[in-house]
Amino acid sequence: MNLIDKINAEHLNPNVTKFPEFKTGDSLAVHVKIVEGSKTRIQLFKGICIGMKERNSINGHFIIRKMSDGIGVERTFPFHASIIDKIEVTSRGKARRAKLFHLRDRTGKEARVAIDFTRK
Repeated sequence: MNLIDKINAEHLNPNVTKFPEFKTGDSLAVHVKIVEGSKTRIQLFKGICIGMKERNSINGHFIIRKMSDGIGVERTFPFHASIIDKIEVTSRGKARRAKLFHLRDRTGKEARVAIDFTRK
């Protein structure tokens, strides 16, 4: 095993195998660990996955976008970050593109992704 594989093995998050399969366009609820002083708590970040990269790699990440009081908020989560407690898929979306960055310019009903009822 070379040095890069050893470093990757040390920094991999064991929870990644427990994460559900999701794609771009799916609505997700990410449970994030927040540290405030000496206390920790779990906070939900619910939104649409607008892009992802290299799920099985140490460099893999996904981007979640949500609307908060009429303002778009995006957050990038690395798959192997220790702050992610768990991920829940709230609904499956039907997206025909790998990256949904065009949703940034849209508001209201036109910023929605169609729900895919064929995927379970």
